[in-house]
Amino acid sequence: MDLRPTCHIDTYGCQMNENDSEILLAYLEELGYTWTDNVAEADAVMVNTCCVRESAEDRAYGRLGELKSLKAQRPELFIGVAGCMTQQPGVAEDMARRFPHVNLILGTHNLRRFPELFSASRTASRPVVDIEAEPEEMPLFPRGVRQGGVTAWVTILRGCDKRCTYCIVPYVRGREMSRPVEEIVAEVEALVRDGVREVTLLGQNVNAYGKDLPGGSINFATLLFALDAVDGLERIRYTTSHPRDFTQEMVEAIAQTQKVCEHFHVPVQSGANHMLRRMARGYTRERYVDLIERIRRAVPTAAITTDLIVGFPGETEEDFEATLDLCEQLRFDKSYTFMYSPRRGTPAADFPEQIPLALKKERLARLIAVTDRLSRDANQRQIGTEVEVLVEGVSKKSEVRLMGRTRHNQPVVFAGDAAWAGQIRRVLVARANTWTLEGEVL
Repeated sequence: MDLRPTCHIDTYGCQMNENDSEILLAYLEELGYTWTDNVAEADAVMVNTCCVRESAEDRAYGRLGELKSLKAQRPELFIGVAGCMTQQPGVAEDMARRFPHVNLILGTHNLRRFPELFSASRTASRPVVDIEAEPEEMPLFPRGVRQGGVTAWVTILRGCDKRCTYCIVPYVRGREMSRPVEEIVAEVEALVRDGVREVTLLGQNVNAYGKDLPGGSINFATLLFALDAVDGLERIRYTTSHPRDFTQEMVEAIAQTQKVCEHFHVPVQSGANHMLRRMARGYTRERYVDLIERIRRAVPTAAITTDLIVGFPGETEEDFEATLDLCEQLRFDKSYTFMYSPRRGTPAADFPEQIPLALKKERLARLIAVTDRLSRDANQRQIGTEVEVLVEGVSKKSEVRLMGRTRHNQPVVFAGDAAWAGQIRRVLVARANTWTLEGEVL
């Protein structure tokens, strides 16, 4: 019987937060804790927050409120808060006042100090708040603890030097800092030895990788070539890229490598130049279309996915129609659609001409109708084709079916043996839904 204390981490937001939670779990294991899925039974609970959207903030605050009753029943319970919310001006102090049952409030730049802060906060009479300026260089973190599986996140850089007017990330994650190539390759090699077959490279803007490294000869393309040579690795993905930094060298590197998947997630956000200027995206609609056309020439089988925002301040009906038109023109394989949500501390939050909520919802519904149709069309074209699927494991919706993903990142469900996890299987696509494919193993 394992008598070690248990821990649980609630994670909100992006893949970077998920990777940070894996690092927090590594620290907790070093401190003698073991994982539990049951938050009510945990001896230590971390809430890893996100402030990119209001809904994520609301859920994090809701969880902290729920934990108050657990703390009343078990005063020895450790409760910590990390993530982007804590790094916003004034939020950590307000959180400590509203939730005095919390032991530790940790900033995004202070993750490396977690072990010492954990110990100090256990005996403190009030929440310990540690928010400081970003480090001078990329800190060295312990290797994160994964919850099994054949895929893994690998952070290649943190922070963002862009200043998109709607985005809070540069203010809470800081400037861009890249990890050395050798360190990243070593981590991927270790993951492969542990059974990982696919890695996803993480960064707020992966295309900016290497700009801050000495010498000027390292960039995202050279990193992809280095990882393509790792024995035993089957696939390489990356997220998220910025159109402004997506160079032709990077396009050609993806075309020339064997393991980098032919899936390009290139967030456009809007199809109207007027909106792109107000968002400070640094490119025009025409430049974005040229990038997509160059990608499709270099990689004819490429799947193109994107992010779209509706209801940005000042968006006219004509601007919105331009976004719909761009979707029809480029026919994205999948689009992730969002309704603009003002983020305190960003320039756009103070812009005039804020769009009424009802109109934002109406435009979002119209956009989803178009993007879902295009996604269904893209998936329907797959019926009758053979696809290469990396088996991830048993489907969450059916214990007798497996789930895997194509190189285009399309989820595929099919009947098979759970022992196939980590293997590549050829699947004949028989049916297509908006978001998933169904097939039969050949």
